[in-house]
Amino acid sequence: MEVSQAVKQRKSIRGFLSDPVPDETLTTLLEKAARAPSGGNVQPWRIYVINGSRMEDFKTFLEESPFSDPEYPIYPPKLQEPYRTNRYELGEEMYALLGIPREDKAARLANMSRNYDFFGAPAAFFCFVDRSMGSAQWSDLGMFLQTFMLLAEEAGFGTCAQEAWAMHQEAVSAFVKSPENEMLFCGMAVGSPDWDQPVNSLESKRMPLDQWCTWA
Repeated sequence: MEVSQAVKQRKSIRGFLSDPVPDETLTTLLEKAARAPSGGNVQPWRIYVINGSRMEDFKTFLEESPFSDPEYPIYPPKLQEPYRTNRYELGEEMYALLGIPREDKAARLANMSRNYDFFGAPAAFFCFVDRSMGSAQWSDLGMFLQTFMLLAEEAGFGTCAQEAWAMHQEAVSAFVKSPENEMLFCGMAVGSPDWDQPVNSLESKRMPLDQWCTWA
């Protein structure tokens, strides 16, 4: 698979098959993803994998764990245009595919809670970062995660990067036993996509080049 093809067809998968993902496969993908760019070769990502029987252990643990305040704002408190519209339109397109009308708040909330089941994915990992790191190192996390997602695409697996896990940062940290100097950035669901689920046909739109690129 060419890189351009992986970039074009990668999407956030929100419905997975239960087919297992071997530990060896995750190891290979993570090792390859570690070749992602990193300023000064700092390599700030710290990864905790949940797979196999540990997935059920984690979900059981989570049932008794309350939500917590995220340690960083997932979105700016007042999202301006055109960013607000981009986010709004994606949500409306997703709920339309799911057949959930705007007024059905309970159904929308129930669908949101599927984040905390990894959308049924059999494997996942959490990405942490040392609290001493700054915004430049956070950009390294994004490059690592994107590299992993493209490699997973090449290997025939779907992914979904989930900042929603920041709302469960205390429970996640306790389960994986991360040290106090590390904070949770996001989760990553990994597995075989269930293409029978309509939500997986969702393809987020991108703004035209001339709206965000200026030739100086």
